[in-house]
Amino acid sequence: MMKAMVNARKLLLPAAMARTGWDVLAERGDVQAMPFDVDTPTAMFHALLADAEGVALITTPFGEAEIRAAPRLRVVARLGVGFDRVDVPALTRHGIPLMVTGDANSPSVAEHALYFMLELAKRGAALNAMVREHRWMDRKSEPLPLDLFRKTVLVVGFGRTGTRIARACLALGMTVHVYDPYVESKVIEAAGCVRQSELDAALPHADFVTVHCPKTAETLGMFNAARLARMKPTACLVSTARGGIIDEPALHAALTAGVIRGAALDVFEREPPPPDAPLLGLSNVIASPHLAGVTREASDRMALSTVSNLLSALDGKPNAENVVNREVLARR
Repeated sequence: MMKAMVNARKLLLPAAMARTGWDVLAERGDVQAMPFDVDTPTAMFHALLADAEGVALITTPFGEAEIRAAPRLRVVARLGVGFDRVDVPALTRHGIPLMVTGDANSPSVAEHALYFMLELAKRGAALNAMVREHRWMDRKSEPLPLDLFRKTVLVVGFGRTGTRIARACLALGMTVHVYDPYVESKVIEAAGCVRQSELDAALPHADFVTVHCPKTAETLGMFNAARLARMKPTACLVSTARGGIIDEPALHAALTAGVIRGAALDVFEREPPPPDAPLLGLSNVIASPHLAGVTREASDRMALSTVSNLLSALDGKPNAENVVNREVLARR
């Protein structure tokens, strides 16, 4: 790590951030980059914030108490795009921008969602196990794999990731429906997709539902028992968004009762989920440990974007397109 100048501005960064980000900072002699672990105790984290002008976060919560502990703070950045653990209104009250990494990990998340859909359709794990166990498929008793071709997918959330998964599904010959009340019809239709204005009305037509919306008061528990009951019994639900958008007990009940066929989850209400989590005991569920957007390449892109965001704010020219609470920019 670089040797900082005496009056260098301090940035507090997750030790787990990819090397590419640290290398960029090494070229800035006016900045002191200090690592911290994501499990750093709160009191110690607050002490580290005392003279920090910028901080980057992975999973560390950040709110009014952290702002009070950081009187010199000028910018907060997320090493990612979600910010449900950050008190954005508190940052806004103090005139501090919250910055995210834009589309740095959206290709990776979109690919992971597509992988989930293919795995559910093609029964990859089950067929692999068959061959390894020296069994051959009995087509009379075993369910056959399915095509994505000519199936209908409902994309919930048409942001950076939702638009990418939509393009991939269109390329596979799927019909793509989109539910996002904050995106105009003309934008969705220009992308070759069908806009659905009501989620409840859209669900009965979808063979796959893939969730790409942020976790907010509006989306918390969005997929509850009533919504799941509106889906086809042959449909599958995929989420690479945030835990809590899907009601997990309701999903478990729907999967065990045959209300829907399968589910694939990269995110959970509690992370990591407990070993006895009911969903993990079901054969029609596949899971990954909240890593959809954390490939080698995405880690490098997110580190570079995070460092660029922090430095842009310190240099007085924040990357506006990556600022969540853009109203604070007018005060600068």
